[in-house]
Amino acid sequence: MSNPLGKRVFGSLSALPLTLIASTSAFAAQPTPWQWWHQPAASPNMEAINSFDILTLWVIVPITLFVMGLLAYVMIKFRASAHPTPTTTTHNTTIEVIWTLGPVAILIFLAIPSFQLLTSQFNPPKEPTVTIKATGYQWYWGYEYQDDVEIAFDARPIGVPIIAGSEEAAQAERVALGKEDLNEYPRLLAVDNELVVPVGEVVRVLVTAGDVIHNFAMPAFGLKMDGYPGRINETFFQATKEGLYYGQCSELCGKYHAYMPIAIRVVSEDDFEVWKDMAGDDVDAANKALMASLENKKKLAALSGN
Repeated sequence: MSNPLGKRVFGSLSALPLTLIASTSAFAAQPTPWQWWHQPAASPNMEAINSFDILTLWVIVPITLFVMGLLAYVMIKFRASAHPTPTTTTHNTTIEVIWTLGPVAILIFLAIPSFQLLTSQFNPPKEPTVTIKATGYQWYWGYEYQDDVEIAFDARPIGVPIIAGSEEAAQAERVALGKEDLNEYPRLLAVDNELVVPVGEVVRVLVTAGDVIHNFAMPAFGLKMDGYPGRINETFFQATKEGLYYGQCSELCGKYHAYMPIAIRVVSEDDFEVWKDMAGDDVDAANKALMASLENKKKLAALSGN
């Protein structure tokens, strides 16, 4: 899905700096070694966030270089050895007008797309077709689908010795779930039950907590929402690419805060409907069937050369 905010406000400004900053790395749905920019965008909101960050970078870098140049000029020009008699000038009206109106103009220039971005983050492009309640607990997530089929399950980290009790038990978890591939199911991010959603559809997320404050964050979707006990906050996302995406609780919530990942599996509409029908009776069986189906598709794509 295209991003009207990025097209309208920033246009071609995004292309060059994004290439320079994000490099030419392949699409990733998880953090990568030495990553120093956002994960590749997988939703319109994240595309808009990327565009706005690049715009602010174009503004901030010249300002920073200009100020550094002024500081260097003053240090050299007015050092004691070169300028033994201090100036008696106390102010300059022209300069004061410039350094007052200049920053005001820059802030207004940045405020307009900033408000547009903020507005888009609270206004779904269309009515959500899937509603999910995400409840944070110490230290895992509970999900409930608020649709015609009653689906509820917990998502807990796997492959973590400190949680499983030993290295052997942690590896046994991965083997039992068929998630031994660390590239697809990385350390500290893999969970037993991923949140499954359809690609291209708007998903409403109702975020709350059952004990302390947690935060539901998914970088590739530009998604970040606090969950408070006894209160429900609403947000949304619209995934534009199929894949497995990882995030983490982003609010310090206690001893095992670092072991509270979020995993969202984005699939086709058909795969989602099949999964949903099965998950109403057995979530584990639905997940295994979905993984098998996706693996078969991957093999067929590899054989066909796509």
